[in-house]
Amino acid sequence: MARTGSKSLQAKLVLLGDMGAGKTSLVLRFVKGQFSEYQESTIGAAFFTQVLSLNEATVKFDIWDTAGQERYHSLAPMYYRGAAAAIVVYDITSKDSFVRAKKWVQEVQRQANPSLTMFLVANKVDLESKREVGNEEGEQYAKENGLSFLETSAKTAHNVNELFFEIAKRLARANPARQAGIKLHSRPQENRRRLFCCV
Repeated sequence: MARTGSKSLQAKLVLLGDMGAGKTSLVLRFVKGQFSEYQESTIGAAFFTQVLSLNEATVKFDIWDTAGQERYHSLAPMYYRGAAAAIVVYDITSKDSFVRAKKWVQEVQRQANPSLTMFLVANKVDLESKREVGNEEGEQYAKENGLSFLETSAKTAHNVNELFFEIAKRLARANPARQAGIKLHSRPQENRRRLFCCV
């Protein structure tokens, strides 16, 4: 738990990536500890909140889970502009989703705030036998583009909490007064979990 008197941050976090890469499943695993084999496609974007208590701070995430379908692509800047952190997700069983993840990375690096913390996440490592994108390939691309890289499985929960805790730690270490997408609060807010879906 956070120590008394430690800072409390509110941070905007956005998930981007191809349809079916598992963005919603990652968020639901993190926020609710749930996984569904058949996850409906997100319409527009879905909004979640979750609070993490670290030694150095309490971080409240405002999480925007964006739709992966091409027809919603034009809405994405509305969500990643002003974000403190972004998670670009691809599916290890789909080379196409990796190609599209690279496009998301380029777009966000071009248009989002320069201090943004960005992770490239290779999801669905539980489907190792169907893998089309090697670990080294994802890691190499992340390294070349100044991103952090992690392989996850929303199904087995592998590295899911680690991903969000690592982002929270980095945001807590950053200077919130200078970083877009972060608000400082004098005391931690209560842990509220909400789910909205907007069209």
